[in-house]
Amino acid sequence: MSTVRSVAPGATRSCPHCRATILESANACPVCRHRLRFDPGTAEAPKPTFTPLQIEGTIHHPEVGEAWEYSVLLTVRNERGEEVARQMVGVGALHPSERRTFTLAVEVITPAGDVLSDDGTV
Repeated sequence: MSTVRSVAPGATRSCPHCRATILESANACPVCRHRLRFDPGTAEAPKPTFTPLQIEGTIHHPEVGEAWEYSVLLTVRNERGEEVARQMVGVGALHPSERRTFTLAVEVITPAGDVLSDDGTV
């Protein structure tokens, strides 16, 4: 008997460990990294097929002045430029001489594990 369910692409659910909204097809939560399903064919959680977008940047507060406050906001738009999601990811403060590094990564998992080339072909 198979325990694998067919789900609609993009369907979401809540992680039972951290309550983050994740893909229903996920075997592991990308936020808290807890395993969600046992698959005897794999020893570890599935990894993204490829990462088509990854950006990293650092902000540094100079040694003088008052603390800076920051908000990390993520906005997703469709092909028409319409906003489909907007989420506050985190907030905080930087005191003199402190720095923070932020990384944004879009991880893609293809149904068959195929890796796409830059021109979108398998």
